[in-house]
Amino acid sequence: MHRTRSWWRMGLVAAVALIAAAVVVPQTRAQIPYPDDDPFYAAPAGLGDFANGDVLNSRPISVLGLPLPVAGWQVQYRSTDSTGAAVADMATVLAPLLPWLGPGGRPLLSYQVAEDSLGTRCAPSYALRGGRDWSIVNTVLDVPFLAELLRRGWAVVVSDYEGPQSRFFDGVNSGRGVLDGVRAAKSFPPLGITEASPIGAWGYSGGAFATLWAMEQRAGYAPELWFAGVTAGGVPADIAAIARQIDGETQAGLAVLILVALARNDPGSGLIDALNQRGRDLLAQEAQACGADLVVRHLNRHMDEYGNEPNLLWHPAFQAATRKQELGAVAPDIPLYMYHSLGDDIIPVAGYTALVDRYCALGANLTAVHSAIPGHNPAAVVESVGALNYLSDRFAGVPLANGCVVR
Repeated sequence: MHRTRSWWRMGLVAAVALIAAAVVVPQTRAQIPYPDDDPFYAAPAGLGDFANGDVLNSRPISVLGLPLPVAGWQVQYRSTDSTGAAVADMATVLAPLLPWLGPGGRPLLSYQVAEDSLGTRCAPSYALRGGRDWSIVNTVLDVPFLAELLRRGWAVVVSDYEGPQSRFFDGVNSGRGVLDGVRAAKSFPPLGITEASPIGAWGYSGGAFATLWAMEQRAGYAPELWFAGVTAGGVPADIAAIARQIDGETQAGLAVLILVALARNDPGSGLIDALNQRGRDLLAQEAQACGADLVVRHLNRHMDEYGNEPNLLWHPAFQAATRKQELGAVAPDIPLYMYHSLGDDIIPVAGYTALVDRYCALGANLTAVHSAIPGHNPAAVVESVGALNYLSDRFAGVPLANGCVVR
C-alpha cells in the first residue's frame, strides 16, 4: 500500500507540473499544430478500400514533447463511424524501452482518456505528442495512470475514439474507434504485440463510456479480438440524470457539452427544434470546445436558458437522444470489473447500479464495486488500485469465477 501511495504522489505531482508546463514551456502550438491544422491527420485517398483497423500512416513521437524513456508513435487507422462512413482515426501507441520479461507476450492495454470534447484540439493525440494548450488538461490528468501502465511493462494504445468529427457521447462511434485502435496497435510491428500478448481495456468517466460501448459491440464488430480483462469506472449511465444533476452547478458546463453534442450528432432527433435562438447560437459558439473550456465558461448555468420552454432536460427530444446512447442493451462477454462512487458528485450512482443489474441479468462475468470514496475524481484515484490489480491478474492468467459479484 505504501508503494501504491508513493507512485500516486509522484504521478500527481508530475501531472501538476505538466499542466504548468502547458503555460510556461516555450513549445508553442505553432510547433505542434492542432489536428485540424496538421496534414498528418488528413484522410488518405481511397479510405473506403481499407479494412477496419488497417494502419494508414504512422510517425514516431517524443511523448509529451519530453525526453522520456518511452517509445511512442502516432498511428492513423481506418474505422467506421456510427453513420456507416469510413473515417481516419488516430491513436497514440506507447511502449517501455525495456524488453518484456514476463510470461507470454507483452500485454497490450487500450486506455480510454475521457476525451469529453467537441473539437479535435482536445484529442489525446495532440497532448501526448507535446501540444501546449489548455485543451490538454484532460489528457494530462491521466498521465499518472499511463505512467503506471508503462512501469508495469505493458504496451498502451490511446485512441482518439471520438473520431475526426469529435462525436462526444456517440456510443457506436466511440466503441468502434476503440476496437479499431486495438486492431491497429496489434498489427503495428514496432509495438511488438504477438499472438501471445493478452489484451485489456480501461477507462474512467467518458473513457468508461467508450470502453463499455466497445465491449458491447465486440462480438458483432471485432469478434477476433479477445480481451483478457476490462475495467471501467465512474460510468456515465442515465445520461439525462447526469445533465440534471449538474445543471445550475459548478460543473454545468458539462451539461452544455452533453446538450450540444447530442443536438449536433443527431440533427434529426428534434432536439435542435427544442432550442431557442440562444441555444442555437450556442451550438455554433461552442463547436470546438473542450469540456474544461465549457466548465469555465458556463459556471452555474441553467440549461433552461437555451430551451423554447421550461424543463429542457425533461423534453421528449432530449430524453430520446440520451436513450439512444445508453449502455446495457447487451452484456459484454469478457471478464469485467466496474467501480463507482456512492457519492459521485457528477454521475449519479443510481444509473450505475441499474446498469450493473442489467449486465448481471444478461449473464455478464462481472465484479462491480460501489465505492465509499466520496466524489467523482477522488474515486478515480483511489479505486484505480483495484482496477490495476484486476487487469494484472487477468494478464497473469489468474483464474476467475464466473458470474456477478456486486459489493
